[in-house]
Amino acid sequence: MSKFRKLALGGALLAFAAGAALAQQAAPARPAPLGRVALPEEIAAWDIAIRPDGKNLPPGKGSVKQGEKLYGEQCAICHGEFGEGAGNFPVLVGGEGSLTGPAPTKSIGSYWPYASTSFDYIRRAMPFGNAQSLTPDETYAIVAFLLNQNNLVGDDFVLSKESFASVQLPNRDGFYEDDRETAEKHFWREPCMKDCAKEPAKVTSRARSLDVTPDSKDGPKVE
Repeated sequence: MSKFRKLALGGALLAFAAGAALAQQAAPARPAPLGRVALPEEIAAWDIAIRPDGKNLPPGKGSVKQGEKLYGEQCAICHGEFGEGAGNFPVLVGGEGSLTGPAPTKSIGSYWPYASTSFDYIRRAMPFGNAQSLTPDETYAIVAFLLNQNNLVGDDFVLSKESFASVQLPNRDGFYEDDRETAEKHFWREPCMKDCAKEPAKVTSRARSLDVTPDSKDGPKVE
């Protein structure tokens, strides 16, 4: 192929690519032909969030006694026999009055604001590795047991859609809307974007002198 023909062919290809790009920009945006529109029943299967006022709670009930057995079978291996937490798994019981201390315990009884937080999370994500395997009755029972262990309900308590609103957690008023835009506005200032440093920057210390940089002999080998 002659040099002229190569140049002509290259120019034609460039012109074609440019034209295709312009045509794509001019064409109206269309969704990618992937998947399909979710069916109403599929959306409903994911729409299981429980509100603090109990909205979306399923029919059912469960007692503290029933929850004790279920908790031992389904939850204790991770959260401890008494909700104290096993290994690095979360603590579910105890910690009353600890939130203002140096080592707060964020349990259901000390930190969580609403019983719906427990019900929603357990129903949605527990037991670990077998999420959404619990029935509504089993979920009610486990939550009832955990409320009892946190001294929030009695031993004979039965949690249900009807009795849910009677449960009040101690830290329900500890959460509030983020008001930093007004409460902390007096701390704000416009960031400096030009000629900000009053004096040239100075090196005050080096990593090696602070003994944070390993030397070649003791440092880890990097492949």
